[in-house]
Amino acid sequence: MSTPPSVPEPVPSLPSEPSLPPEPSLPPEPPVPAALLPGRLGNPDSTLATDSRSDPRMLAAMEPFRLGDRTSPPRVSPQDPLDDRLRFSRRSETRLEALFDALLVGLPPVDGIVRSTRTIRGPGGRDLLLSIHRPADVSEPLPGILHIHGGGMVMLRGGNAVYTRWRDELAAAGLVVVGVEFQNAVDETGHHPFPQGLDDVTAATKWVSANRAELGISALVLQGDSGGANLALAATIRAGREGRADPVAAAAAGIDGVYASVPFISGLYEWLPEHNPPELPSLTENDGYFMSNALNSILRDLYDEGRANRTNPLAWPYFAGVDDLRGLPPHAISVNELDPCRDEGLAYAQTLRDAGVPVLERTVQGVCHFGDELFRAALPDVYAASVAHVHDFAASL
Repeated sequence: MSTPPSVPEPVPSLPSEPSLPPEPSLPPEPPVPAALLPGRLGNPDSTLATDSRSDPRMLAAMEPFRLGDRTSPPRVSPQDPLDDRLRFSRRSETRLEALFDALLVGLPPVDGIVRSTRTIRGPGGRDLLLSIHRPADVSEPLPGILHIHGGGMVMLRGGNAVYTRWRDELAAAGLVVVGVEFQNAVDETGHHPFPQGLDDVTAATKWVSANRAELGISALVLQGDSGGANLALAATIRAGREGRADPVAAAAAGIDGVYASVPFISGLYEWLPEHNPPELPSLTENDGYFMSNALNSILRDLYDEGRANRTNPLAWPYFAGVDDLRGLPPHAISVNELDPCRDEGLAYAQTLRDAGVPVLERTVQGVCHFGDELFRAALPDVYAASVAHVHDFAASL
C-alpha cells in the first residue's frame, strides 16, 4: 500500500518591519559669497597693502620699496627667447640682492659665531663652496643643518646678507649650519637647468653626512626655503629611492630630517590667473603678493626648460606619491598665510602623512612668501619664532 505524499505545513507569515520615513535631505550649503573669500579670490584688485590679514609692521618695512603693491608683470614671458629670459633673471637677481642688503641695514652682527669655508668636489669635478657656521666655545656634537638657499632654483646666492644672517642666527640658537652654493639654473656662465642644482645638493648632503664627526654634527637636517625647500625635498626623495635599491646609498645620504620653508614645489604657476589650478587656491588668492605666478612661470621654465619634467617629483616634489615618500625621515613643513605657494606646501604635508611619514606642520600668519625670514628687523618676534622652530625640530631627532 503506497504512502500518500506528505504535505508541508504552511509557514506563518511574519509581520513586515514598519517602514521608516526617509532621512530628510539637507539642503546644499550655499556657496561663500565672493566678497567674503580671502585675498584676490574675493577681490581681484586686492594687494598686500589692502589685505587686512597683512602684518602692519611688514607693510611698513615694505613701503619704501613699494612691495605692498601688486607686483607688475615681468617684462619677458615664457615664450620669449631663452637669452632674453636669462638676462631678465640676472637683472632680477641683482635687484633682489640689493633689497636683501637694504632690509638688514642697521642690525648688529650676531655674536658668538665662528664661520669657516670648505671647498669640496662636486658633480663633474666642479668645486662646491660650503660655508660653515657654528657657535663658539662649544665642543659637544650639535644638531646639524644643511642650508639650501631660495631663489626658485634659478637665482640668488647663499652668501648674500639675508642667508648669511639666517645661518648665523641658527648657529646662535645651538646648531651647526652648513650652507651650500649649489649651481643655479642661471648664472654668469649661462644656463644650467635641472638636475644640476639637485646634483650639487645631493653631493653636499653626502659629504656633510660622511664628515659628521669633523663637523661636530649629531643629526643632519636639510633645511631650505622656497626653491631651497624644493631641492631639500627632492634630494630626500632621491635618497629614498636610492636607499630602497641600495641600503649603502641610503647610509651615505644620512638624512635624519627635512625642514621645508615656504616650499616652491608644484611648477603649476601660470601667466594667466584663469589657468591657476583650483586645487591650489592660494595661487589665486595671493597672486601678486610680493611674488607672482607670472614671474614664477619664467623661473619654472628656466629650471625645467621645455617642461620635460613637469610631473617628475625630483623636479617638482608636489607630484610625489605615497610610494615615493614612504619610509622617509621626519619632515617639518612651514608655510606663510599670504604666500601663493602656501597650499602646495600643505598638500605635500598631507601626502607625507598619507605615506606614514611623521610631519610637523606650521602656518605663519600675516606674512608673505619668505616674510618670516626676510623681515628680520621689522618682525623680530616672527623671525625668532622661525629660528626656534627649526632648532627645536632638529633637536628632537
